[in-house]
Amino acid sequence: MQAGATTQGLSDKSVVSPPPSAPQSPQCIGVPREVFPGEKRVATVPEVVEKLIKLGFKVAVESGAGELANCSDESYRAAGAEVLGTAAALWAAADIVFKVRGPTPDEVALMHEGQTLISFIWPAQNPDLMQLLAARKVNVLAIDALPRTLSRAQKMDALTSQAGVAGYRAVIEAANAFGRFFSGQITAAGKVPPAKVFIAGAGVAGLAAIGTAASLGAIVRANDTRAEVADQVVSLGGEFVKVDYVEEGSGGGGYAKVMSEGFQQAQRAMYAKQAKDVDIIITTALIPGKPAPKLITAEMVQSMKPGSVIVDMAAEQGGNCELTEPGQAVVRHGVTIVGYTDLVSRLARQSSTLYGTNLFRLTEELCKTKDGIVNVNMEDEAIRGLTVIKEGNITWPPPAPKVAPAPPAAAKPAAPVAKKGKGHGEPSAPMPAGKLVIMFAVVAALFWLIGNSAPKEFMSHFTVFVLACFVGYMVVWNVKPALHTPLMSVTNAISSIIAIGALVQISPLMDAAERPNSLITWIAAVAIALTAINMFGGFAVTQRMLAMFRK
Repeated sequence: MQAGATTQGLSDKSVVSPPPSAPQSPQCIGVPREVFPGEKRVATVPEVVEKLIKLGFKVAVESGAGELANCSDESYRAAGAEVLGTAAALWAAADIVFKVRGPTPDEVALMHEGQTLISFIWPAQNPDLMQLLAARKVNVLAIDALPRTLSRAQKMDALTSQAGVAGYRAVIEAANAFGRFFSGQITAAGKVPPAKVFIAGAGVAGLAAIGTAASLGAIVRANDTRAEVADQVVSLGGEFVKVDYVEEGSGGGGYAKVMSEGFQQAQRAMYAKQAKDVDIIITTALIPGKPAPKLITAEMVQSMKPGSVIVDMAAEQGGNCELTEPGQAVVRHGVTIVGYTDLVSRLARQSSTLYGTNLFRLTEELCKTKDGIVNVNMEDEAIRGLTVIKEGNITWPPPAPKVAPAPPAAAKPAAPVAKKGKGHGEPSAPMPAGKLVIMFAVVAALFWLIGNSAPKEFMSHFTVFVLACFVGYMVVWNVKPALHTPLMSVTNAISSIIAIGALVQISPLMDAAERPNSLITWIAAVAIALTAINMFGGFAVTQRMLAMFRK
């Protein structure tokens, strides 16, 4: 009988309250060995095992699961995990299973009711696998279905972490196949020009490739259908190459969308031009749920210089190059075309560490009580997006994300009658001619009154004061804010006034025949020393701040 069911025919007196349920024991997280051909990653590493145990979980690892990622069974035992000898024993003991690749039919057969699986699933591309898992009445969380638009989901975003590794490795593979240096060099034997690298697609993988190629000294160019990534390309040391066609290319969830035929024709013309000029092309273009778009044609490959390299990161989904052979590196028309589908696995330890950390962050969200029991909360937008099967029921695709209501429009303020002057670095409205004439007349009258009644000593000091203000303004205030903060500009302008005034006080009292003995002289000397520290120190600090942003 299910909890909450009632039994008809029983009187109220016969209903007995059930005894309090015993506290649940901590659940066991199982990490099996990956069986997909060529897969070297493991779903967690010993460093992450220690963190999972601190959350209250027990951890079991299949023997040899981390061998290809340089994680020995002994290291897992030292971290507190139990090492089981067979896959059957592991699947039977685990309440929660961490995997990298989706399970095979043989692995699905080892699952038991109520078990929770967390791995890459790709539910849109694997409907048959979804049906097999649903029949086992399990819970399935697809790490690839994480809503990437949520800011708090970034720590769990395995797609981003793995794409970054793949982008880095793509450049390393290109450098291995390329016959020259990446950086330009001048040697006794002659000048070596820098390699020219073009990257199609500036997503996470593309940006990682841009940063890596630029750090190796190559001339890097990149293109993407999303115009907003241009600044990111430039910030990493690349040049953004625009397509001569205006169309917005942003799709949902941070991905690109399928572009119009007109845009694609203009894009192909740009790619054909780049293919003739560059030495290396790295393609990263993918659209979820669709075959990889063909960006590099056979004619473009034939137009490339002999010895050039193409690394097709979309090879597993068919490839962006017409001549790509998935899983292989081939030479066509003198161009090496690298179509490896295991770029991430070629850095198995690094990618496993990042993936294991992503799963640990997800586990923290599933077990906020830190008692070793997961709670798949379907009210949580991030967890709801991840959950593709709940207790045997297919819950994918998730409902549309909730859109926060727009804040009420603020009342439009009335236009000010007179606009006040703005701060440093901001343009102010020009003063009307009439007011300007009146202001100059008042200032001139004020100066005439002061000059007519003030003693000669005061006028000399007043003249120096006005000149000091002018010099301070022209020398310091006009420095561009990008090179010198407005606050430092103001303080240094004041310091210049103090310095000039102190010099005026010292100069009449300094005599070669005698040492100064006036109190004012000593105060002026201290003022000069302090203002010098302030002025030169301010510029030194600014220089150090600017150096932080230089490569």
